[in-house]
Amino acid sequence: MNSEPIFRYAEEKDVALILSFIKDLAEYEKMLEEVVATEEMLRYWLFKEKKAEVLFVMENEKEVGFALFFYHFSTFLGQAGIYLEDLFVLPEYRGKGYGKAILKQLAKLTIERGCGRLEWSCLDWNKPSIDFYLSLGATPMEEWTTYRVTGDTLKKLSGQ
Repeated sequence: MNSEPIFRYAEEKDVALILSFIKDLAEYEKMLEEVVATEEMLRYWLFKEKKAEVLFVMENEKEVGFALFFYHFSTFLGQAGIYLEDLFVLPEYRGKGYGKAILKQLAKLTIERGCGRLEWSCLDWNKPSIDFYLSLGATPMEEWTTYRVTGDTLKKLSGQ
């Protein structure tokens, strides 16, 4: 990256590209078999229901990285924050500052939208990403554990 990065928000016509980035990330995380998202699902949730947003970083008019994010709410802060669900830069474009540029843009967006924090999760084994996040001043939430209920367990919990 030789100059200021160029960003663009995803549009509905980008659903195939978004799904491709999601699958590339899942493959990197050794979780490709867990991806059940489809273009139709992404079209519905991202563009009809507007439950999340996607930001691309560009090089020579090519999308080389993406971030998928949405609002969450902190009762302690009494204000919304932005939760970064996915951040991924194509392998051949890593080391050029695109990951940092995306996080910098999201931090700017967080402030512009009046939000109190930018948060994300990282797999415990992903040392390159952990080191990168620490270098930016991010703080690991070591006293917190994420819990998840999905599938049949979610149905059972709901009483259905």
